[in-house]
Amino acid sequence: MSEITTQCEAKLMPIGPDGILVRFAEGLSDAANRAALAYRGAVVAAEVAGVTEVASSLTSVLVRFRPDQITREALSSQLAVLLRGTDWREMELPSGRRLWKLPVVFGDDYGPELVKVATEVGLSPESAVADICRSRLRVLALGFAPGQPYLGFLAEKWDIPRRKDVTAQVPPGAIVVAVQQVIPFSNAAPTGWKQVGRTPFRCFSTDRPAPVALTAGDEIVFHAVEPAQFDILTAARDGLGGATFEAIQ
Repeated sequence: MSEITTQCEAKLMPIGPDGILVRFAEGLSDAANRAALAYRGAVVAAEVAGVTEVASSLTSVLVRFRPDQITREALSSQLAVLLRGTDWREMELPSGRRLWKLPVVFGDDYGPELVKVATEVGLSPESAVADICRSRLRVLALGFAPGQPYLGFLAEKWDIPRRKDVTAQVPPGAIVVAVQQVIPFSNAAPTGWKQVGRTPFRCFSTDRPAPVALTAGDEIVFHAVEPAQFDILTAARDGLGGATFEAIQ
């Protein structure tokens, strides 16, 4: 199978011996991400025999299959048929998504770069926090670490660059920003993104029945809490660190 471009400009590309990548764009945009999420939902709903995994990234969908049950050519044909005649950038996002509300302590030791970031976006630290908290963000994709989400999109003024150097390590739950996106870190790790806060919520925890809490397409709203609440929420018995969620209707 060679690369195939469909009528809706998505590209189908072979990945390894048992994968096909459906790519909607080479660069990230809201429309391309919506297309990937919607198409992933449609492929799952189609229940194609022989498909073993369907996973979306920022702008593409990976479909893995069993070659002894379906050929690459046959699957590619079915995926292309599903693409035709539909502008996936305009489709509704799949059902089953949830709206999460995550507590965050902003500034000081919890967000050592808040003041600097606020200056970059032309706001006071208080206004920057308010701006983040009023933004309803979407889980664009999971990656880099188990269960770790890339959230977007903040307003255009938040299109700030990553650091030129790398912070040696941010703690689990660090809330970092750059390029109109927000990441709550799953684990302690180095990063070139800028830390403005920290949440007691853990994106990934083996202590929960479902270790990975979030799904691509879920939505997230942050709310500010006081530092004194951090340890209390971290010890929450449900393992969610004070986070709550509800179904998106």
